[in-house]
Amino acid sequence: MPWDASDSVPISALQHYVYCPRQCALIHLEQVWDENLFTLRGRRVHENVDLPHDYNAEGVRVELAVPLWSERLGLIGRADVIEFLPDGTPYPVEYKAGPRRARRADEVQLCAQALCLEEMLGRPVLRGALYHHGSRRRREIRFTTQLRSQVERVIQDVRQLLQDGLMPPPTADERCRDCSLVDACMPFALRDLPAWLEREWK
Repeated sequence: MPWDASDSVPISALQHYVYCPRQCALIHLEQVWDENLFTLRGRRVHENVDLPHDYNAEGVRVELAVPLWSERLGLIGRADVIEFLPDGTPYPVEYKAGPRRARRADEVQLCAQALCLEEMLGRPVLRGALYHHGSRRRREIRFTTQLRSQVERVIQDVRQLLQDGLMPPPTADERCRDCSLVDACMPFALRDLPAWLEREWK
């Protein structure tokens, strides 16, 4: 079904949600953003792929900053890089500055790009890659049935989150250490608040 523009889910929100639902809400509901070492590195890594243009490299057509959408899923976003193989098959490549993310957050983001490309171009997209800037290496991702199903579930969860407008509770775990929004989120302060109140009232 075609989605109204107001119901469209940004592809980036899927990555944020899988990493941490509260991070997703802070960014996409509260419009909160802050920089840390990882986001600054990410910005620098993306500088070379954020301006739309295309070129050929060893017989492969490469397009940068490609707009993406899916009317079926109600998704909008942009791919860092789309390589078109000699037979015309699109191969999305997502640039990542930081370490490998937990909970398949980056894989979900990349697979969502593939689902958009399949709808836009009318041909299957079975593989793509995450390019990790630190190691200068690609990690190829296969878009399995399981991963595709996870993407569709996450889209529903994010859409519900954005429609409800409710802030999820903090995770207060190892993810918070690397999150640029830790000061806005205050995960450990909120976690420890009930115990603090209990001590104050004794």
